Amino acid sequence: MSRLKSMKRMGVILSSMAVCSFGIIAVSTSSPAGASGYQSQHAGGTLHLDATAAGGTLDPQVNYTLQYWQLYQATYDGLVSFQKVGGDPSFDVVPDLATAMPKVTNAGKTYTFTLRKGIKFSDGKTVTVADVLASFQRLFKVSNPNAGSWYNDIVGGPACVTTPATCKLTSGVVVNAATNSVVFNLIAPDSEFLDQLSVPFGSIIPANTPAKDEGDTPIPGTGAYAFTSYNPNSALIMKRNKFFKVWSAAAQPKGYPDEIDMTFGLPVESEVTAVANGQADWIFDPIPADRLSEISTKYATQVHVHTLTADWYAPMNVNIAPFNNLRARQAVNYALNKNSLVKLYGGPQLAVPTCTILPPGFPGYVKSCAYNSKSSSTYAGPDLKKAKALVKASGTFGAKVAVVAQNDPVDLSVGEYIQGVLNQIGYKATVKPLSQNIEFSYIQNTNNKVQISVTQWFQDYPAASDFLKVLLSCSGFHKASDNSINISGLCSPSIDAKMATAETLELTNQTAANKLWGQIDQTIMTTEAPWVPLFNPKLVDFVGKRVGNYQFSLQFYMYVDQLWVK
Repeated sequence: MSRLKSMKRMGVILSSMAVCSFGIIAVSTSSPAGASGYQSQHAGGTLHLDATAAGGTLDPQVNYTLQYWQLYQATYDGLVSFQKVGGDPSFDVVPDLATAMPKVTNAGKTYTFTLRKGIKFSDGKTVTVADVLASFQRLFKVSNPNAGSWYNDIVGGPACVTTPATCKLTSGVVVNAATNSVVFNLIAPDSEFLDQLSVPFGSIIPANTPAKDEGDTPIPGTGAYAFTSYNPNSALIMKRNKFFKVWSAAAQPKGYPDEIDMTFGLPVESEVTAVANGQADWIFDPIPADRLSEISTKYATQVHVHTLTADWYAPMNVNIAPFNNLRARQAVNYALNKNSLVKLYGGPQLAVPTCTILPPGFPGYVKSCAYNSKSSSTYAGPDLKKAKALVKASGTFGAKVAVVAQNDPVDLSVGEYIQGVLNQIGYKATVKPLSQNIEFSYIQNTNNKVQISVTQWFQDYPAASDFLKVLLSCSGFHKASDNSINISGLCSPSIDAKMATAETLELTNQTAANKLWGQIDQTIMTTEAPWVPLFNPKLVDFVGKRVGNYQFSLQFYMYVDQLWVK
């Protein structure tokens, strides 16, 4: 896929309707958020969102969860952003805080933007080019999860990775207050640079923001809403940004609710009941399988299903016992029954088994299955006999293994299933359930000595590197850090070299690049086996009866600020 020339994504298409074994699920026909004009008669009211747990830090330059990235669309802006529309155009990059798309020169290594004038942060301060420079320097200072794999392409980036506290990008991000210009100088052309500027990490925040993870403290933004309070134990509250004025509906449309609340603490069963009873308007968490039939029959018009480019997977720590042994990792790949896991998630209408790192429909995806009960590119089931033999051959038989999983019903059931299979093939396994608020950070930190865990990955944007490089390269692995997104700890210089070659090919031959990415996927699985890819999920959004104007982005999912509650 060409990013640099067209900024247009192709090949990742969500279904417009899902016909499920538990009923026909309604799916909205998404339209541009600002296309038909703002309908003021629907403005007002409070939108009530529920989640079993908070999503961790509120800092947009640190948080790496879908839960808050979805909210950041209404609260923060970058120089460019993904267009706030439904369908394929939601993968298009458009000007946001910049007046226009950048002028690209110097053989693809220099991007020149002009910052819009007169835009203010939610604290009333005017946005300046100094804020832009400070925002990108801060990315490195706060140990952004992708600073070393995305933004180190900026001149000065490698030095900032080495010594983040003293990060200066004055040659890489050149700003001029007189002309309101911002110039990015890259070390080498990067076909994904505009995509990376468009995600929440690229948000422009005030220059005086402390150079540390702000945690529970809201940081002023430029969006239609501002975070006004946050207590991870109870609730997150967003209210209209009184300084906001629409400069581009394509980038940041005016929202409808006066207030958006996300409440934490209810078990997911109670959340579903709350939406059904009109006490809540939407839930973040996966719908329990035993409630799907009910909501599809009683509340069919309130349910929306979308196929996602995402993975549920079980990363294994390649650096500590027992999974520092390749045969042990291969054994687990053979042992887990992915069809059983799909059933735990809600059945084949809500997920499909997967054997690869890249999801179907993604650039570079090749249908294959290295660990299977029969020689086939389609998953046919587990091979317990082979798994048990590999455990014995690895010398790890009888080892104690703790499976770390979130404590919500779906994640925990997956963790408990993995525990049972590990016991079946010769290990002494237990489950360690953790709150969603801390699990993702916990499993990343090497100090916690996590052997195997259950986690998920949802695209940042549809590029093969967003799975393979971000999650499985040396640059994504950082010892003793809550932001070590390479959870398995795999670091293979030879595989990294192939990834670098694939990225270079993207600039001139996307077809050849995709072919190489597919080969890298298969190489990682056959020669390293750091994960067990489990399944590719579908998303079920269950909204309250009073909710209208449901719109879905391929990039960031439901637009919370575009929902009507009045």
